[in-house]
Amino acid sequence: MSTQLRASRWPQSGFTAGVFLLAAVGLAGCGGGGEDSTVGYVTVPGGEPTRIVINSPAQIAQVSADNYDDNVNGVISGTTLMRWIDDWATNRPAGITGRLIILQVSNGPAGNEYITPNPAGGVLTYSVPSSRLTMSRSNGVTTTRSMVPDGAAMDAFLSDYGIDPTKDMLVCAMGAGSTGAAMSMGRCWYMLRYWGVEANHLAQLNGGANSALVMDPAYRGPTASCDENTMLTPTPAADCLPHSGYISVRGLPQDNTALQATLSDVIDLVEGRTSAFLWDARSTGQYLGAPMSAGIFQNQSSRQGHPKGAYVLEYTNLLMGDGSWRYKDKADLQAYLDGDTVDGNQFGYYDAGAVIPLGTGNAYQGGTIVTYCETTFRAMITGTAAGVILGKPVRYYDGAMVEWNAMTGDSVVVTSTNAPILPANSPWRTDTPVRSVYNYSTLTIAPRQIDDPYWEADKARPRADAIILADKNYKRGGGGDDIGGAVLPPSPCGG
Repeated sequence: MSTQLRASRWPQSGFTAGVFLLAAVGLAGCGGGGEDSTVGYVTVPGGEPTRIVINSPAQIAQVSADNYDDNVNGVISGTTLMRWIDDWATNRPAGITGRLIILQVSNGPAGNEYITPNPAGGVLTYSVPSSRLTMSRSNGVTTTRSMVPDGAAMDAFLSDYGIDPTKDMLVCAMGAGSTGAAMSMGRCWYMLRYWGVEANHLAQLNGGANSALVMDPAYRGPTASCDENTMLTPTPAADCLPHSGYISVRGLPQDNTALQATLSDVIDLVEGRTSAFLWDARSTGQYLGAPMSAGIFQNQSSRQGHPKGAYVLEYTNLLMGDGSWRYKDKADLQAYLDGDTVDGNQFGYYDAGAVIPLGTGNAYQGGTIVTYCETTFRAMITGTAAGVILGKPVRYYDGAMVEWNAMTGDSVVVTSTNAPILPANSPWRTDTPVRSVYNYSTLTIAPRQIDDPYWEADKARPRADAIILADKNYKRGGGGDDIGGAVLPPSPCGG
């Protein structure tokens, strides 16, 4: 490997889609005064047209109680979930008129795989395959895996699982706790919130249900309302999904697409056109550009490192070390953002090939947090801590480093097809001293799907926002991918 840049500390400051939609988006939803944050209408079956509200990251964020037992959405404790299961009709939160639907992203051990449902009492438990949580999508420049599902996939999900997000309470949960399951639980929350499920209808269970520190074993057993995973095995079981849902994301009046930061958003950030606290959730080794083994970077990437100006605190620091996979106390999470040392760890910044502690008072200074990792799975944990517990404005760079590090145009870095990923003159190259701190791979790398290396090169400020445009279009009744070449104005929310 050859080091390309040694960067010093970078200080941070703390209807149908069309021209009307795109012009209004630039004015919408940053929480300031006087701007119009509504564009278009949605209609729930049998209801009246409701104006779409475009929420900013600050409006999407929610603040947890100091004691997680006191939460009825956001991050809830096993104590709360058990109380709901015991008597949902009596104990359900105010404003919830439907069922309690538990969406497990992992199963527990044999004989105790599931949080036990109570269909007669309005409590259902589904085991959700990981394929439901992400999909490969194009931002115009490149197709990236593990992105938030599109509108059609979300409508299929709501239909297949019989979910009415305007009435039901949805709890994303781990049957068996692990770092990977905690990430998937965050992806479950993210896709539902992104597509407009209101905060008071959505929660994550704090920890794995298989831990006695989270739930009493009496609430676990071998029966689920449906385990979709068994329908996908080599010897498929009968379809057990209800397929009874009739609510589309087009009927949810919240537009929370600001949760997703795009490739162009991060380029704007590192080049100083916007400001945010850029949080790398990976290990310090990956942040510094170290290979996983024998010169190979994760996902056979062309390089390793980080966007210029990012700070690093690994996601594992936010979880308890007692095997429950619960989040640490709210006060400890806040201490990290304050720059304090908790359990021997704190935020660091890059300087001359090393990670230097930021120090007390020098970390988060307010404003938007943009968090990422390799595929924005680990960043679901950092984002939950910051945005769902501490109430900070959070955006997820969903393309993450698997996308960022693919934007390489140096002719010496070639894929297994013996060709560079991008042409040297592509405006989307991130292997430049202005945009990244990195090491190139010395080995042949895996190809990446490039859809248009000159996407919007004729624009004064190119935007890799095809996914956001498609999703806004879908919510307003369009076909999703029919964006007509239109371009969103720069993000008004920063980062």
